[in-house]
Amino acid sequence: MTERLSEITARIEGVRELGTVVNAMRGIAGARAQQARMGLVAVDLYAESLANAIGRTLALLPTSDNAPSSGQRLVVLFLAEQGFAGPFSRALLDAAITDLRDDNVFIVGTRGAMLAIERGLKPLWQGAMPAHPASIPRFADRLVEELYARIASGEVGRLEAWYAQKGLKRRPLFPLDPQAFARNRGGAAPLLNLKPSAVLADLTADYIHAELCAAALNAFAAENEARMEAMASAHREIDRQLQTLRARQRVLRQDEITDEIIELASGTAARRRKRN
Repeated sequence: MTERLSEITARIEGVRELGTVVNAMRGIAGARAQQARMGLVAVDLYAESLANAIGRTLALLPTSDNAPSSGQRLVVLFLAEQGFAGPFSRALLDAAITDLRDDNVFIVGTRGAMLAIERGLKPLWQGAMPAHPASIPRFADRLVEELYARIASGEVGRLEAWYAQKGLKRRPLFPLDPQAFARNRGGAAPLLNLKPSAVLADLTADYIHAELCAAALNAFAAENEARMEAMASAHREIDRQLQTLRARQRVLRQDEITDEIIELASGTAARRRKRN
């Protein structure tokens, strides 16, 4: 009986330690998600200012019908970097994989890339998501270099970013849709020292970089929010197991005390009989 009680006590201690780890992981995930959401506010404001500048620059250029882009579509797919995020990557792949069979794919996220390869995708490039939101702009610099090299070679005619945002968000990045940018309505035209076409090219590069930063921050936040949910679910299961184990521990303690009382009572009765 004592051995069984010690086993239950050891199991309770092990589950408590696991609960401590789960709580720590949930706290870290929550802090990282909050950091990403705060960074996203600044990036969105920056992208909005670039969009306004693009609209004002487009107003200086003659209108023309855009010819269909040559080259294939390239999709930058953001998946999970680490584990313990529940079905995060699996759900995104379920929504995306059918439409990606014939496309070039860049995959961001180590764990998600492993799952995507197992499901038949063959990424042209894959990379790890930065561990902290502050490192995402520098990561986007490297990603843009890889993307522009393929766009410049003519391999890529369309560029999109796919990431988690209330499901699967599909964000077109290149070529820019002129109709998506508000033109300058009245007021003085902007003063430029460069040709409007050159200004537009530079603004487009900055805008794509900002949009990739926003996509990465959204993906980073969504992954950590999924991890928070997974850890919350694990914590509820740990609480349930602890309640079960503690109830069993109380029963075993009562049984042990009962056995000791019976043993003491039996010894007392035996001594009385011996004296009589």
